[in-house]
Amino acid sequence: MTEPVISVVVPGPAELAEAAASWTAERITGAVAARRACYLALAGGETPRGCYERLARPPYRDSLPWGSVFVYWSDERQVPLDDPASNYAMAKAALLDHVPIPPEQVFPLVGDPTPALRRVPADAAGRPRFDVIHLGLGDDGHTASLFPGSPALQEARALVVVVHDAPKPPPERLSLTLPVINAARAVLFMVQGASKREALARVRNHDPAVPASHVLPVDGELRFIVDLAASQ
Repeated sequence: MTEPVISVVVPGPAELAEAAASWTAERITGAVAARRACYLALAGGETPRGCYERLARPPYRDSLPWGSVFVYWSDERQVPLDDPASNYAMAKAALLDHVPIPPEQVFPLVGDPTPALRRVPADAAGRPRFDVIHLGLGDDGHTASLFPGSPALQEARALVVVVHDAPKPPPERLSLTLPVINAARAVLFMVQGASKREALARVRNHDPAVPASHVLPVDGELRFIVDLAASQ
């Protein structure tokens, strides 16, 4: 098991958004050049919002091959898509409304998302192999909607797990499972704020009680981009 790589420690939110947008743009460009498409799973929360708002502005807005990007989510709250708590709604306002991704290439994580996930090219085990998955880190070490002690952490076959009792509202969630996350070509954690400091330290120490510690791509890249408050 290797130490997670913190590719950059930045002073604050604006620098984190810039670094995450640059990292993501490079991998979108590389995926499209290599395989003519990029399969991207977005995250929710305030830290990813900054990245998406940055991608929606020049130069990324005008230079990336958006027409070849297929958009999914790493987790979602079981609320209407126009609800302020929806991860889809956040990404739509921050990014999707501003870049030319065809609507038929956007797949909200709602209902039974399995058919849409089966459109992602599979790895040798038959799991969707995303080019990029974005994740955040909760104060308790959760990532996506995989919370400490949840049976969802043990799911080995399903692509998506339904969470009924998330410890923070709303309690009903959908989440990609760990095997799907760990099948990705590249996974990016965006971590911001002093409240995440303890959780980040536990991830770096491979604490098995912390869900984010179990994100270890089998044959892919793992990156953490964090701000100074979270890293100290």
